[in-house]
Amino acid sequence: MKLLRRALPLLLWLALASSGAFAGDQLIDVPVRQHASVPVFWMPRPDAVATVILLPGGNGGFGKLVDGVPTGGNFLVRSRNDFAEHKLNVAVVGRPSDIADLEYIYRTSTEHTGDLEQVVAAVRQLSGQRPWLIGTSRGTVSTAAAAIAFGNTQLAGIVLTSSIVNRAKPGNVPAQQLDALRIPVLVLHHAKDACRHCNPADAHRIIDGLVNVPASDKQLRIAEGGSNPTGDPCAAQHWHGYVGMEQEAVDMIANWISAHGSRQ
Repeated sequence: MKLLRRALPLLLWLALASSGAFAGDQLIDVPVRQHASVPVFWMPRPDAVATVILLPGGNGGFGKLVDGVPTGGNFLVRSRNDFAEHKLNVAVVGRPSDIADLEYIYRTSTEHTGDLEQVVAAVRQLSGQRPWLIGTSRGTVSTAAAAIAFGNTQLAGIVLTSSIVNRAKPGNVPAQQLDALRIPVLVLHHAKDACRHCNPADAHRIIDGLVNVPASDKQLRIAEGGSNPTGDPCAAQHWHGYVGMEQEAVDMIANWISAHGSRQ
C-alpha cells in the first residue's frame, strides 16, 4: 500500500478525500491550529455501519510507520483491523505536530479538545456519520474531556477502556463533568488491571457520574480473559491492554456500538 500524506488546508483536504483521491487506508494530516496538524490513520470501509475514532494512551501517537501503517503496541492501535472487520470506518489519532507528549493536564485543555473537534469534523465529512470516540488509558481523559466540550451534538457516543480513575491524577475521568453527558457511554475495564491509576474497583464511579445518561445507554463491562501479561502493569502488553483478548475486547465494543446505532 502506498502512503499518501498531505498537509492541506482542511477544505482542500476534504475535497480531495471526497473525490476518491485518497483511496484505501492511509495517513492524512488534519490542520488544527496555525502551523500545527494532527496525523490520522484513516481506514474507510465502503460498507461501514458506523465510524470510530481511536485515541491511544501513553504520550499519544500510534508509533512509527512501517510500509505505511502504524506499528505502535497500544491496545487500540494494534486492534485497529479488528474494529475494521466489524464494518466500521476507523480513524487512529496521533499526536499534534507541535506536541511531544500528551500529558494528563494537556489532555483536558481547550487547545487539545479544540484539536479533537477538528479531527471529528474532518472524519464526519469523510464518513457522513457521527463518530464514536474511543479512548484507552490516558486516552480516556481526552475522550471524556472532548465529549463534554462538544456538548452532546458531535458524537454518537463514547467508549472508555482502562480508564484513569485515580483521584490524584489530573483529569481523571470520574472527576470530570460527567453530568454534562447525555450520549451513550460504554466503560470497559479488565478485572486484573494492576495499573495504579486504573483500579477496576473504582471504574463504577464513572457510571455513577453519568447521571443524565439513560440507564439503557450506559454500561460498565468487566473483562476477565486474556493471557501472558508482560512488563509494566500500566503498559499495553499487560492486562491493562487486554493482552491475549484483543479480539474479544473489540467484539464487546463493536457489539455495544451496533446495539446503540450509528446515530448519524
